Amino acid sequence: MNKESQMRAAINQKLIEMGERERLKELLRAKLIECGWRDQVKALCKEVIKEKGLENVTVEDLVAGVTPKGRALVPDSVKKELLQRIKAFLAQHST
Repeated sequence: MNKESQMRAAINQKLIEMGERERLKELLRAKLIECGWRDQVKALCKEVIKEKGLENVTVEDLVAGVTPKGRALVPDSVKKELLQRIKAFLAQHST
């Protein structure tokens, strides 16, 4: 494991231990619903199902077809807010 991977793992562990990861997930879920992202991703799923046909599509097909577009649709403001929250948490709980 390289240094960056170790750092990510340590940060993730601290977020989990302190319960902050769940709070961030809830915040993200609320923000994505609020900005309409969830509806956009639902529409993308419907497109994939329509193209491939209901009988021919798998969950893996949906994930593969929608994930890149879904990630790109997350507003920058939501990404920035989450990053700010993580930075503030780490500053408050740094050891």
